Amino acid sequence: MPAARKTRQPRRRSTTLMASLLLALPMLAASPARAEATPSLTARLAEIREINRFTPERALPMLLRIEAEARAASVEETGEMLAQLCVAYQKVGKQELALATCDELIAFGRAHKNNGALAKGLVRKGYIKYDQNELAVSHDLIWEAERLANTTDDVELRVRVGVSAAESFAEDGNFPHALEKMQATLAYTRQHGGPVHLVIVLNSMARLYRQMREYDKGFEALDEALVAAEKTNSPGRLATLKGTEYGLAVESGQLERALKAQTAALALERQIGAQAMAARSLVNLSDCYLRMRDYAHAASYANQAIAAALAIHDENGLATARINLGQAYLATGRLAEGKRSFEAGLTSYEKSGDKPELQAVLAEYGEALERAGDYAAAVQAYHRERSLSNELFEKRRQKAMLELQEKYDADKKQRQIELLERENQVKSVEIDNRRLQQRVWWLLAVVFGLASVVVGLLYRKVRHANAQLFLKNQELKQQSVRDPLTGLYNRRHFQEFMRNHRVDEKRGAGTTGEEMVSALFLMDVDHFKHINDTWGHGAGDAVLIRIAESLREILRETDMIVRWGGEEFLAFLPAIPQSGLDEVARRLLNGISETSIEFQGTTLNVNVSIGYAPYPLAPGGKPLPWERAVNLVDMALYMAKGHGRNRAYGVRGFANFGKTSMEEIEQNLEQAWRAGFVDMAIVTGGYPDLRASA
Repeated sequence: MPAARKTRQPRRRSTTLMASLLLALPMLAASPARAEATPSLTARLAEIREINRFTPERALPMLLRIEAEARAASVEETGEMLAQLCVAYQKVGKQELALATCDELIAFGRAHKNNGALAKGLVRKGYIKYDQNELAVSHDLIWEAERLANTTDDVELRVRVGVSAAESFAEDGNFPHALEKMQATLAYTRQHGGPVHLVIVLNSMARLYRQMREYDKGFEALDEALVAAEKTNSPGRLATLKGTEYGLAVESGQLERALKAQTAALALERQIGAQAMAARSLVNLSDCYLRMRDYAHAASYANQAIAAALAIHDENGLATARINLGQAYLATGRLAEGKRSFEAGLTSYEKSGDKPELQAVLAEYGEALERAGDYAAAVQAYHRERSLSNELFEKRRQKAMLELQEKYDADKKQRQIELLERENQVKSVEIDNRRLQQRVWWLLAVVFGLASVVVGLLYRKVRHANAQLFLKNQELKQQSVRDPLTGLYNRRHFQEFMRNHRVDEKRGAGTTGEEMVSALFLMDVDHFKHINDTWGHGAGDAVLIRIAESLREILRETDMIVRWGGEEFLAFLPAIPQSGLDEVARRLLNGISETSIEFQGTTLNVNVSIGYAPYPLAPGGKPLPWERAVNLVDMALYMAKGHGRNRAYGVRGFANFGKTSMEEIEQNLEQAWRAGFVDMAIVTGGYPDLRASA
């Protein structure tokens, strides 16, 4: 069963503690003794900081009450008050106030030349930019904060920023550097920090090992963190560690342990009134029961999570809880309710603009509908997912091209700067020569000789630069028509080819005397998301590369093979006998199923689903534009997906066209086929759907 959606966990607010709060102070008469018993502003800020980490709705009024006092206090106390005010505003959902407070803190730190205050402002702003999906900006802010924090002796700040810097490298996919940074922070904490700081770092290290799929090391770090947490007397700290244990247990397949850990975390969170944490725990519990196929409990916890998210206005948690509730309803046959809940969750993801997350949810929606037997709705969900996948693929391609162009422009600019510097050197030499001519005539020949050498070197440099420019242009031209991963043609090249391709040209007859036609084959890798989720994106890339190689082996050199987008491939066969299309589809299905992919000691075998048709297609005697032909083949592909995968559906032609229209056929190809308006071929593959062996 595919993984249910989980809430996006807040990062770097790091699994911190809810230490023991102030005991009620005895009511004493106003006296010097009572004045001495009043905690200092620094102590009160430290206590509020602990409350703020788990119940910001309680901390915010406390901060506002001491704001005027803190603004008149020392630079360090004012900086800490502004930092905690930024935390509270962000956690209660007041993002604009949080960002304005961070900017004020940054300006305050710079004005007073206080690296500690400046680092706090930068790291808090980095957290806000992370929540706004601006990862590059977030990472730059946090790494700058780390540089400044390391110039101070503030242990709390250095530990927190060190952990955040390591997490930023992990988010960039640089796990070796992330682990190195985390280990350095742990060494510093063991030397200078206390139990609270040790819990912070060990918890983050356990989560990093989880990302790296080194679960045993993650549990080792977690065990040490639990020992340290006992010394803090902090239910909130322990709840955070139990949440981390849940994540490690789920991903390592220990569902009973995960359930026990998350249930314990929820009890602790309710004990301290940490509503946001409790809402996330409810979502995780519904997810855990979905994995265990206990749909009654999954629905119960999802409903509780919806109520909790509504109470704290948590849109992300609300969307995820509705997705989980939809999963549970669809699995128990409550199709109408399941669809409504799923669609409500999808609407929230669409509003958030998180398109990669929306694509993953759509894929799960299609799989859930397919398992529930609603194939028509499943095909629609797959179409939505595929459309979004193509959009994201195109954006990533454009981004890669822009980055390549920027790199080329930067190299060109650097060469121009170097050339100008050399020209300035030449001018300086010429000025010196004119001065020397008035004093030392006998050195004139030597000076001119040196100038000639410099000019000769410059000329050689210019020629070399021109040669490099020519090579770069050739590389750019090649990269503009090829997919960088598989080496196949890309969608842009195919579109340009088809714009210039004449659909009415005569192809003649083959050796058997049969008429030759062109053909379009569109292929999609079955269960590709499962491969990425199970073995990682490196395995997914290996699968795509091997399939590209197989397509080159199966098809002819004259056939155009294109990486159409994501895990989709398109083949354009310029000349093939009309009766040979089904055989080509069969060769593709069986040839790819027989392909083995070796990845890190695991042998993977995959299948594809295929849609195909002769080209051009001419319903009613009028050829369709190539874009509509590809769209029709895409619809045939999703019919193959909806009817079991590892098969090919081919459009042979049209019948009774006077009783329908091309628009009606394109609206629902399967219905048109069953009504007899479309002649289709079905070719099934003869191998299992997905196999892997160690």
